[in-house]
Amino acid sequence: MGIANFSKFTHYKDLINALPAVYTDEMIKSEQFLLEREEKKKLEIYYAPFEYLNERAKVVIVGITPGLHQMKKSYSTVINARSLLHSDEEILHEVKKNSSFEGTMRKNLVKMLDELGLHTYLNISSAQDLFNDASHLVHTTSVLAYPVFYNGKNYSGTTPNILKTELLKKKYNGRLCCRNRYH
Repeated sequence: MGIANFSKFTHYKDLINALPAVYTDEMIKSEQFLLEREEKKKLEIYYAPFEYLNERAKVVIVGITPGLHQMKKSYSTVINARSLLHSDEEILHEVKKNSSFEGTMRKNLVKMLDELGLHTYLNISSAQDLFNDASHLVHTTSVLAYPVFYNGKNYSGTTPNILKTELLKKKYNGRLCCRNRYH
């Protein structure tokens, strides 16, 4: 377990902690958290602290990219941890547990994984446990490491095509994109 070798958390941690406890979408989708923009393709990529590695995971769940909801939850987790004495690794682990696939997406994912019987193979009561007490069994990640927005909305992975868009291929594909590689 640890922190991804390409982590930007040390740079962004103080910026996130400088946010008020209650913040707006505009505060986090701002220039200070913007990693890259391609106006022609209407794409923006922002920082979010999804850089925890679970090298001992039994299951890996891969999404396309974190969305605004997950980004907000990750920032809130960091802000809530600022008053506690946590190491960066502990904070990033909490971010993963609290924010990965958070919201309706997680509810649907848990339902699907439970229907498949994954929990019985892992000897847990439900796939929901993977985001709580059994988080040591799962590693969550995304094809695109950081939140990507197309035309101001969550990027779905289709328009523009990931494989035909240089911005998404060059920097955020491979080592940086698949942020939680084990090597």
